Amino acid sequence: MSEQQKPNPWDMAREQFDRAAAYVDLDPGVQDMLRHPQRELTVYFPVQMDDGSVRVFTGYRVHHNTALGPSKGGIRYHPDVTLDEVRALAMWMTWKCATVGLPYGGAKGGVVCNPKELSQKELENLTRRYATEISVLMHPEGDIPAPDVNTNPQIMAWIMDTYSMHRGFTTPAVVTGKPVEVGGSRGRLEATGRGVMVTAVEALRVLDIPVKGARVVVQGFGNVGAVAAVLLQAVGARVVAVSDSRGGIYRPDGLDAHAVWRHKRKTGSVVEFPDAEPVSNQALLELPCEVLIPAALENQITAENAPHIQARVVAEGANGPTTPEADDILADRGIFVVPDILCNAGGVIVSYFEWVQDLQYLFWSEEEINERLSARMRDSFHTVLRLAREQGVNMRMAAYIRAIDRVARAIAIRGIYP
Repeated sequence: MSEQQKPNPWDMAREQFDRAAAYVDLDPGVQDMLRHPQRELTVYFPVQMDDGSVRVFTGYRVHHNTALGPSKGGIRYHPDVTLDEVRALAMWMTWKCATVGLPYGGAKGGVVCNPKELSQKELENLTRRYATEISVLMHPEGDIPAPDVNTNPQIMAWIMDTYSMHRGFTTPAVVTGKPVEVGGSRGRLEATGRGVMVTAVEALRVLDIPVKGARVVVQGFGNVGAVAAVLLQAVGARVVAVSDSRGGIYRPDGLDAHAVWRHKRKTGSVVEFPDAEPVSNQALLELPCEVLIPAALENQITAENAPHIQARVVAEGANGPTTPEADDILADRGIFVVPDILCNAGGVIVSYFEWVQDLQYLFWSEEEINERLSARMRDSFHTVLRLAREQGVNMRMAAYIRAIDRVARAIAIRGIYP
């Protein structure tokens, strides 16, 4: 798909909202509120590079809504980050938090950069300066960032340290996804992938498809996709294809997800894994399987390829991987889609657990974290499923109806200030 053909994610997010809002008794003014971000910040900041030169980067932080509580959302580093993308991701975070019952609103941040081209010191300089620029919005009771595409626990630690230096004391609850040594939660790194696994298994059970032997295809074998693959393999599923930004591999009789993960850590990619056929990212989406996990970027399943998807279940590990037009096609074809705002909510759920632990300075075991996460994911899945059946809609529409209704009720109870 060319750049000109790619759907605008902000248009896509608002279209999804408008479709669902038709099912909710919304005040027109509240509906208009929810179609817009609450606030957005664009920053242009200098970073000193290793060669002594100064380069100016562009960054964003957007708050979509804070009716339910502090805004929560990740920070991504990517050369294609745009303000519209960040707006869409912030709106999706509002619905994601509301869908799984968290006391958060939605936010998102991003820096236009290619972190693979930066040294570790340049990456730290960029992170600390960006954190300084958005610290006017950050606060442990106001806006709590987290990792997203191309950011990790170390970057979160730099953000926490930078914010703490400004305040004059350590403030671990200002950011989640940190290393355990500085207030991070056990189980956080695997949380999003674990949530994808839990909801994919529940979807298979709804369709009476045995988990054992179910073929799994993963687009985006990173932190989310790889963890989901390993965990699905552990419960008996068969991972037959995976990919990353460089390409994919396919073995119909099954790949060893652990071995592929080791190969990627060693070589930087899944490509050239022994005894596997090469496959492109687009062709991979159309392979025969029971579970397809798009865990890369937005707009991967479109009106062009949706008629050729062969999966029985699409478990959205990425944010916004399916366009509204493709959604209609998948629904007409009877493909069960676990929507992103439900499927990949494991990360923000454990981020919530981390925030609670940091505020209390009282930490839980990894077993407790995983049990609480799995229970909340299953409960949220079946709440959305019941609503889908009651309303006669698909899972995405049901998740949106639940989320929008919850946020709208909070707005109505709080009132419009002043």
